[in-house]
Amino acid sequence: MNRNLTICFTSDIHGYFSALDYATGAPASTGLVNCMTAFPDDGNTLILDGGDTLQGSPFTYWLYHTDRDEECVPARVMNLAGYDFVTLGNHDFNYGKAEIQRYLRQLDAQCLCANVEGIPEVEKTAVVTLENGLRVGLTGMTSPFVNIWEKPENLAGITVTDAFDAAKTALEELKAAQVDVTVCLYHGGFENDVRTGEALSQTGENQGWRICRELDFDVLLTAHQHQSLENLRLFGTYTCQPPDRARQFLRMEVSVSDTGAVTAQSRLIPAGNVADSEAAAYLEPLERENAAFLDTAVGHLDRELAPESELNMALHGSPIANFFNQVQLEASGADLSVTSLNSGIKGLCRDVTIRDIVATYVFPNTLQTIRVNRAVLKAALERSCAFFRLDEAGNIGISEDFLKPIPQFFNFDFLSGAEVTADIHRKVGDRVVSIRYQGQELPEDRELTLCLNNYRASGAGGYPLYAQCPLVREQPTEIAQLIMEYVTRHREITVDKTNWFRIV
Repeated sequence: MNRNLTICFTSDIHGYFSALDYATGAPASTGLVNCMTAFPDDGNTLILDGGDTLQGSPFTYWLYHTDRDEECVPARVMNLAGYDFVTLGNHDFNYGKAEIQRYLRQLDAQCLCANVEGIPEVEKTAVVTLENGLRVGLTGMTSPFVNIWEKPENLAGITVTDAFDAAKTALEELKAAQVDVTVCLYHGGFENDVRTGEALSQTGENQGWRICRELDFDVLLTAHQHQSLENLRLFGTYTCQPPDRARQFLRMEVSVSDTGAVTAQSRLIPAGNVADSEAAAYLEPLERENAAFLDTAVGHLDRELAPESELNMALHGSPIANFFNQVQLEASGADLSVTSLNSGIKGLCRDVTIRDIVATYVFPNTLQTIRVNRAVLKAALERSCAFFRLDEAGNIGISEDFLKPIPQFFNFDFLSGAEVTADIHRKVGDRVVSIRYQGQELPEDRELTLCLNNYRASGAGGYPLYAQCPLVREQPTEIAQLIMEYVTRHREITVDKTNWFRIV
């Protein structure tokens, strides 16, 4: 007779515990409190999470920027949801080792992350026996690109190694324990298109395809890319991935026959509109406090800054990006500034509130200033210009490189301080035809200072030359906080309306 395991899997919750749209404050069909109402509570079910829990919403921004000495709110909500095992995501490192440990010490679930050393609360593997006698072996790992993206002080005392190597060693350990099912919680995605097999990246940020191809886990639960992937089998491994913000979760039914054969099916379950009463009651007074904080007006802009489509903003510039660059230039004293925008941002009202800011500048980045020359600038601008594609009829669209495996508008950079002209009829890599600084074409030997976020300064997103540039200054304050301070300090603000980037 077959023995069965049910897995409920979330990942990349990013602080969306409540069923709220933080841009408006209105209820939404999202959030862990809604998902958890569908989690079974029996001895043959495991509730699992793939990381990126602590950062990413205006709620968690408020939690970690107010003095709160009481219990760890994310841990309490995860406990109410009944999680058994979790792993760490790259954004869980954003507030440093002490905050990770605070979270894990209050968490009922066990944290598995085989490629992380230096956090005592983290284990490499675990074996659990279900009520039906099935022995399940589990491990977890996170993307090694944490080492590139994260601020060094947040990784003090922590070592993050290659995910594939850790997965291989962990699998050998689980097999030696003679488990019936092997499960890998991986905060990473796929470097190949899961439908066609086409290679999309060779950086090592995502290694899910290789793990399926070269290792033989029964189940690989992936994350990080925010894709909605269900009921996949790659090279004999059953795999899947949920979207972010607890909009859906995955339910996987695993069956083990008398001969030891493992089969599985997974499907995405919408969060729905019914919240867990206990979790919602716990969060409600906290969300009231958070709403009062978020809806505080801190200054006045001379115009509303509303988002447009990603293509329109890239083609014609964005006053939102101009404003963020305005803040960065004043804070850094640099000659030039670049910033990026996420999809689905709120925008800024004329009476700008904290909600506007944290729902529009959504990244947990800090500011760095580096020294660049024309060659570096041109290479970076060419990367952004690769965002555009032309079809046979001459219509402009978004390049597949910025759409697969997920939309990557955040890898298009908006520059302020130099006037750039590009001809997108030219081939990719040779589209920038002019870079003018202070009214003159920028000479090859002229060096300028450029401020940008720490993620981009690491070379991430296809900008490797930035990582080789001399560092002039590093500012530890989060850019969202710099924007708040700028608005509070100036009060009445005229937004830069310069069109710094021109398409021929």
